[in-house]
Amino acid sequence: MANEIPPVQYTHVIQPTTKHTHTIILLHGRDSYAVEFANEFFESQASNDLTLPEIFPSVKWVFPNSALRKSERFGQEMKQWFDMWSTENPREREHIQKEGMQESMKQVSDIVKEEAEVVGAENLILGGISQGCAVAVHVLASLQLKVGEIGSFGGFIGFCSWLALPDDFFQEMEKMRDADQWKVHTPIFLAHCKDDEVVPIANGDRLCTGLRQVGFNTRWRSYENGGHWVNEPEGVDDVVEFLQEDICSNILDHVSDDVGIIQTFQGLGYSIKENDE
Repeated sequence: MANEIPPVQYTHVIQPTTKHTHTIILLHGRDSYAVEFANEFFESQASNDLTLPEIFPSVKWVFPNSALRKSERFGQEMKQWFDMWSTENPREREHIQKEGMQESMKQVSDIVKEEAEVVGAENLILGGISQGCAVAVHVLASLQLKVGEIGSFGGFIGFCSWLALPDDFFQEMEKMRDADQWKVHTPIFLAHCKDDEVVPIANGDRLCTGLRQVGFNTRWRSYENGGHWVNEPEGVDDVVEFLQEDICSNILDHVSDDVGIIQTFQGLGYSIKENDE
C-alpha cells in the first residue's frame, strides 16, 4: 500500500546515474520515514531549477529508516530515532532519549561502515534533518574520533536541528581529547530557517556553537523563511556549493577515465577540466 510505513530494516537507496564516486546518507525527521523524506527532499530545487540528484549524478543516496518507538508524551508508537518530550526544549525529560539514541546510533553506524567500505570514508557525506540530524551528529563524532574506526568523513549536512544529549556529547569529546584521539576534520554545513515553528532556530545556533567549540569546521546558514524544511532556492544553492567543494573538487580522482561524467558536470555549469595526461 502507498501509505504503508516500511520497517526499520528497510533502507531507501537511490543509485547514481553515472559512475559511483560518493555516497550521501541522510536521516529523516521524527514522525516521517525514509521514502517520504527522500521524495520531498528531491523535490527541492536550486536556483537553476535542478534537483540534487540531477546536479550530482555520481552520488548514491542512502536514506535509513527509523524504528517505531513508543512516545511517552503522546502515548502511542511513532516513527522516531529516539523518544523525546519536546523539540522546543530538547533537554526536558532528557532521560527518555538515551535508549533510542544508542539503538539508532548502532543502526546508522553499521550502514555508514558498510558504505565507507565501498566508497571510502573521505567520499561519504552524512547528515539529516531535525531529529535525524541530531542522531547523525552523534554518529559523526563517535565514528570519527575513535582510533581504528573509519576516520573523517567527506562532509556533514544538517537542517533545522539541535544538539541532543549535550552532556553526553561533550563528555565523549573530552574522553577523546584526553586519549589523544582528536581528529575533527570533517567539514560541516548547518542550515535553519528563522520561521521554523517546530525547532526554534536558537536550538540550531546552539548546535553550531557546540560543534565549533569542540573543533569542527562548521558553516552556518540561516534564512528568513522555509519553516521546518530546506529553504528554496537559496538554501539548496548553499548545499550545492558546500557539496561542490567536496565532490567536484576531487571528482577527477575517481573518473579521470570517464569522459561522460566529466561532460555531465561541465554541462551543469561546473568548471571541471579533463586531465592533460
